[in-house]
Amino acid sequence: MSQGLLLFAHGARDPDWARPFAAVAARLAAQRPGLPLRLAFLEFMEPSLEQAAHELAAQGCTSIHIVPMFLGTGGHVRRDIPPLLERLQQHYGETVSWLLHPALGDQERIIQAMTDASLAWLDGPLEPQT
Repeated sequence: MSQGLLLFAHGARDPDWARPFAAVAARLAAQRPGLPLRLAFLEFMEPSLEQAAHELAAQGCTSIHIVPMFLGTGGHVRRDIPPLLERLQQHYGETVSWLLHPALGDQERIIQAMTDASLAWLDGPLEPQT
């Protein structure tokens, strides 16, 4: 079974918005060079979740982990992703498993990282914003 990783973010009209997500994808690629990986977006940016999923399946992935790069489980995660996955499941049948994980912001280690980053503004020298 070949695993793939699909990072799924909201998307925005401003291309600079995607920089942190692209940085995560680049770090993942550096840490796991052989891992099939795609960054996809819900709207405004390409590729879409379905396009990225098809690319991973075409690479031979039979198990695709979908990581919503959202701070919480809101309407996009609850309403928008399930029909997309249903279409993919219908298309691929049992040849590909689609594993939807919780939104990143709902994970304890991410909540702690945001806490630490927020406190760092109080505890250390201020960094210039770019």
